[in-house]
Amino acid sequence: MNHEPPQHGGDPGQQPSQGWAPRDPSTAAATSDPQRTNGATDAKGRAGRPKRPKRTGWRRIIPTWRMVLGGVLLLALLLVGGFIAGYQLIDIPAANAAATAQANVYVYADGKTVIARDGEINREKIPLDRIPRPIQHAVLAAEDRDFYSEDAIDIKATLRAGWNTVTGKGRQGGSTITQQYVKNYYLGQEQTVIRKAKEFFISIKLDREKSKDEILQGYLNTSYFGRNAYGIQAASHAYYGKDVEDLDTGQGAYLASLLNAPSSYDVVAHPENKKAVLARWDYVLDGMVEHDWLSAADRDAMTFPVPDKAKPATALSGQRGYIVQAVEAYLAANKIIDADTLATGGYRITTTLQRKKQDALVEAVKDNVLSKTSDDRPADRNVRAGGASVDPATGHVVALYGGVDYTEQFVNNATRRDYQVGSTFKPFVLAAALANGSTTQKDRPITPNTRYDGTNERTVQSSTGSTGYSPANEDDVDYGSITVREATDKSVNAVYAQMAQDVGPQEVKDTAIALGIPKDTPDLTASPSIALGPATASAVDMASAYATLADHGRQRPYTLVAKISKDGSELDLPARTTRQAVSREAADTTTSVLRSVVDGGTGTAALGAGRPAAGKTGTAEEDRAAWFAGYTPDLATVIAVMGQDPDTGVQKPLYGALGLARMNGGGAPAQTWAAYTRAALEGSPVRAFELEADEGPEEPDPDESPGEEDGTEEAEGGDTEDTGESDDPPGRENSREDSPQDQDGPRSRTPDAAGAPRHPGAATHAGAPARPTTGQSPATGEGRPGGDGAGAHRSGRDGSGARTEDGRPEDDPDENRRTEDERAGNAAPALLPAHP
Repeated sequence: MNHEPPQHGGDPGQQPSQGWAPRDPSTAAATSDPQRTNGATDAKGRAGRPKRPKRTGWRRIIPTWRMVLGGVLLLALLLVGGFIAGYQLIDIPAANAAATAQANVYVYADGKTVIARDGEINREKIPLDRIPRPIQHAVLAAEDRDFYSEDAIDIKATLRAGWNTVTGKGRQGGSTITQQYVKNYYLGQEQTVIRKAKEFFISIKLDREKSKDEILQGYLNTSYFGRNAYGIQAASHAYYGKDVEDLDTGQGAYLASLLNAPSSYDVVAHPENKKAVLARWDYVLDGMVEHDWLSAADRDAMTFPVPDKAKPATALSGQRGYIVQAVEAYLAANKIIDADTLATGGYRITTTLQRKKQDALVEAVKDNVLSKTSDDRPADRNVRAGGASVDPATGHVVALYGGVDYTEQFVNNATRRDYQVGSTFKPFVLAAALANGSTTQKDRPITPNTRYDGTNERTVQSSTGSTGYSPANEDDVDYGSITVREATDKSVNAVYAQMAQDVGPQEVKDTAIALGIPKDTPDLTASPSIALGPATASAVDMASAYATLADHGRQRPYTLVAKISKDGSELDLPARTTRQAVSREAADTTTSVLRSVVDGGTGTAALGAGRPAAGKTGTAEEDRAAWFAGYTPDLATVIAVMGQDPDTGVQKPLYGALGLARMNGGGAPAQTWAAYTRAALEGSPVRAFELEADEGPEEPDPDESPGEEDGTEEAEGGDTEDTGESDDPPGRENSREDSPQDQDGPRSRTPDAAGAPRHPGAATHAGAPARPTTGQSPATGEGRPGGDGAGAHRSGRDGSGARTEDGRPEDDPDENRRTEDERAGNAAPALLPAHP
């Protein structure tokens, strides 16, 4: 059987024999038979059709229509499947953390009494019918003009926003009000794909479950408008001080503008952005006109409604805001917790502040400063007060006064670092001289009895000659030859500027830092003028440094926080180590000199505390601030009265303030210090200073002992120290003739804290008599009346505290001679030298 397929080429009726192909290929090429009824095309015809050319070059990367169609179908299937899955899996969640935010709670040291709650959401929810229609329309014009007619998701708006952003017409949100409400109330502000996906499905479900009015009401009550205002009612009060019902259309349009950029569009806080704010305000009003929500005539008649100045939340009124501010700054500066983390809320912060002492400080400032101001005196409108109190034994800040009210004066006067500390810096110069065993230009050891030339505007001298620096004394008084102790009592600039040069300005700076003054304090410059206090340390800084002197030279960083916890878990606080900043003898000797300032110098008002006290007055340049820094064995406190224009913030002189011709540290600051210290320590035992001080040998007055001269010292002008009651009137030299025993030479001095020997000039003299320790009789070593606890002055009181008219002890028969008993220390045990 022949299986050869029939051949369709060639003439009809002619068949090739036995299946053999013709030798000549052309004989096989014949057209198809037109008479065939099946319409089949022969193989040769098929082979003759042109082949589709292969895709080459760049055409290979272009998908075919079949590929495009397949891709579209696949994508559609994925989208539909994803939508169904997302809709089924994603439910409307509970409100987010921001919608139910916790507050940070600040409590006193007792761990129970609440000082303030910070971080609470400033929100007042109100129904939609309380919000006037024009205000609602302004919000719609700003955020979603087609809200009532669109679905929950507006694809056109999303695409339009993207196009406007790409083409440079500004970054615009494509989210509907429904989406924004979902983001604010149910989700968060993070920009992630997952969050956007959740927002998409929740918005669709929410739009099906709630009415448009309900969604708009929720949006207006949860949106953030800046100034810690959540919701349009809180925003209305924050910016215009009225309920939302009382807003006019222009004010409502401004609040609606804020939704786009709450912080940047606050024209009071950021006046540099006013142009952008006005553009946004115009955009809102024009949109209202476009949708017939506002007539063109009313639109043209409007002027921009400038909002009120920002006011802190009433929860931070009084001292609460200052305390919260100071604690937050302390936490951030010490890297305990940053501001952003703290803002999440939920922290319980136990401060070191003590309620009794805090209340006492506020009351003392009120009674001695604020109550003395008057609306009739222009200078009184510039009066500001600040203060801080530190426990020397722990470094805890136990009281803080930041200003009259945080809602009225926002700058914290207790922590600000922009006012000169004046002569309250001088004790650091003396402490540096004593700690370093410094000598004068003529190699005499610097002690409380060392004499200096207190001539007004005397040029400071260095080892190479004149420095060219000639500071003036208070009221240009010439003091002539004067001891360091007397120069401290009277706050003589010429003496302390020269002493700073003798010690070395860098050594003075280093000592101040060691005592507790921050090294980054503005104007803490190593020059002779450093003695006059151009540095602008804060009241807290100064109180910490004086606390170091009170604790015999032991320094520990101050702290405002005793404990911080969240959800029952306590956070770690940085370690606070105690170190010996200066030797005990240097610190105690400085304290003995500062006791003289209180007992008979410029700080006698501090005696009102009723306790042994040491301190120093100070006045900033041009009387822009007056200070008193002082301490008892239990408490170191600094009070400052400052002058600042309430409108411009510019520092102002205090001439005429509180009805006084001049403001000085011995006046209101010292009086406030005394009132506070008396109240703060009420009920606690009266403690005497336990000093190991070294006054040094007395030196003859060169005016009465010709041939004996001393070096000079001066400092930068501008210290306007007050001239309160002192042992001698200004200019009197208070000279005394020393007995032969006192002229044998300098007494021995103990080594400093590091064990290094003192300056060679302070070597032990065999003829120098030893003095008993403070508060003891030289014979028995027991405490005596008139000792340190009684606050007796070394050169102006006898053992019972009696004082003669010219300041000498009543039993002194010779004006120019001191008795053997006085030199032994019976008259002033609080100021006696160190143990032998």
